[in-house]
Amino acid sequence: MTRTQLSFERRMLKRARERAAELGISLAEYVRRLVAEDLGALAGPVDPSVIFDLGSSGSSDIAAHKDAMLGGAFEAERR
Repeated sequence: MTRTQLSFERRMLKRARERAAELGISLAEYVRRLVAEDLGALAGPVDPSVIFDLGSSGSSDIAAHKDAMLGGAFEAERR
């Protein structure tokens, strides 16, 4: 993190502090979230479940045969 200084009109700063308090976060976190949202950055952690069930393994049991598959891949790479 880098520290910076911002200037606000008194009334706007009061409203921003009140909104941050409503959300249960600091004013600094409130401003960071607003900037991240405006810039299109992720404001929070990514949910790993978004990648589950994206495709099909074609009914193969990859987990049961992973060692053989990895061994075959490494062997093919050596050739």
